[in-house]
Amino acid sequence: MSKASRHVTPEALDGLDAADPRGRRSRRDLRRVHAAMRSVPILLRAVAKLDLPAQPHRILELGAGDGTLLLRFARAQRPRWVGIDLTLLDRLDLVSERTRSAFRELGWEVRIECVDALDWAANSHDRSYDLCFASLFLHHFDAAALAKLLRGVAASADALVACEPRRSALARLGSRLVVLLGANAVTREDAVKSVEAGFAQRELSAAWPGAAENWILEESSALPFTHCFTALRTIPQPAGG
Repeated sequence: MSKASRHVTPEALDGLDAADPRGRRSRRDLRRVHAAMRSVPILLRAVAKLDLPAQPHRILELGAGDGTLLLRFARAQRPRWVGIDLTLLDRLDLVSERTRSAFRELGWEVRIECVDALDWAANSHDRSYDLCFASLFLHHFDAAALAKLLRGVAASADALVACEPRRSALARLGSRLVVLLGANAVTREDAVKSVEAGFAQRELSAAWPGAAENWILEESSALPFTHCFTALRTIPQPAGG
């Protein structure tokens, strides 16, 4: 477990245009990174451990990228969830028609919300969500911005599952080995930055807003490289519009 503090620096991919070939390649690299991190099995276990009182119907993913990670989760989910109203939130619309169609075949209706996550968090929301996902996303934010984002999540969702880089010696080693996955220079640079901005111990629990009695918070490592955080509201809020 690392005792070094978080160090958040801008990642190269975030500064590239959607059409930049380096960015397109790096987003493809991220699919292999998620496979190496075992992100889908970790998400499945985290959701199962939440023991939700009912199947979620409104789901939000923050920093959704091209949507393919959550699509793999949806395909692997057993028993399969149906009738899902899914919102994929990102600054850019990177979700292909093929991915949208694949969601629809599973009984998931997809809407794309192109907005900066901090702007989303700062504004009043007329929609509430049963479940929110964030994968390799929360580590982009320094302490002040992270607090704002988590306040927005807590105001809008009854549960959160977040899978982030683990700030550990093993993850640091892994970040330098992404070259073995065929990753390009953008991905190799960002992998190292991601781990230095990652989480350890109970840092996300400490940043979570609201009274402790209103939430069940769990935070732990998930081998090989992931830091997993879940939050479950003890008394669900009324459904929004």
